[in-house]
Amino acid sequence: MSEELPTPVLDNHLHLDPRHGRGIDAVEDFVHLGGTHLLVVNKPSWHLGVEADEPDDFRPVFEETIEAVADANEVLPGRAWPVLGAHPGLLTRLTGDRDFSPEEARDLMQGALSVAAEFVADGRALALKSGRPHYDVSDDEWDASNAVMAHAFELGAELDCAVQLHTEASEDLTDIAEMSRDAGMDPDHVVKHYAAGELAGPVPSVMSEKDRLERAAESDEPFLMETDFVDDPDHPGAVMGPKTVPRRVCWMLENGHDEAVRRAHVETPASVYGIDTEATLSDR
Repeated sequence: MSEELPTPVLDNHLHLDPRHGRGIDAVEDFVHLGGTHLLVVNKPSWHLGVEADEPDDFRPVFEETIEAVADANEVLPGRAWPVLGAHPGLLTRLTGDRDFSPEEARDLMQGALSVAAEFVADGRALALKSGRPHYDVSDDEWDASNAVMAHAFELGAELDCAVQLHTEASEDLTDIAEMSRDAGMDPDHVVKHYAAGELAGPVPSVMSEKDRLERAAESDEPFLMETDFVDDPDHPGAVMGPKTVPRRVCWMLENGHDEAVRRAHVETPASVYGIDTEATLSDR
């Protein structure tokens, strides 16, 4: 019998790979511990065997994620949504392994985001994914990565959708918030994936470690919770397993963080993505 928690429980960033990984079994683990909602981010394209040369080469990657979400919706008491885009590490793969110039890599990744935006525009995806490397790169690669991210913000502003970011570890990303404003996008709809407990700039999607969650709970600021589960059979449970968010929600409730739980799983999803985790739970 599955656990029942007195709240929706959203994992804001994880991956599902039914072809190579656990797929729906991971979703069932999440549900068994009380999980209700998921934001499923497409895996890096090369992890699914796609070495893209043209923006349209990303379509199968996005379609595979959408199919995984449809399967997840069959077992979730709430629902799942896809988040689609190009992992920022692709730029280094293109320039380092495939002899693309930084400008050529930039153009391909911007094209991938434009393809992802088509899925958002027709309602098949909820948000976009972009960012910049979390490791040292050349100035040209850094500039190209920032240009890709700026394009994501332009698309987010045009579509009125959120953008999830993979970036360097930092508790001050006000420069990114300013970049989103310059593109016409509200930084309150920009999410920093793999965040610490507090963040200046975008909304933090906090890795579900107890010390990070304590800081987020005490900050009184909007935040989300995530595992970044990668669904890789060679690394089971990495980065965190799918049971982690519901377990941490239970721990937070036991420690009196009821308001913070509501902030992370009801209020912030509504303000960032425009989703109603309570209504989508009671409707099913």
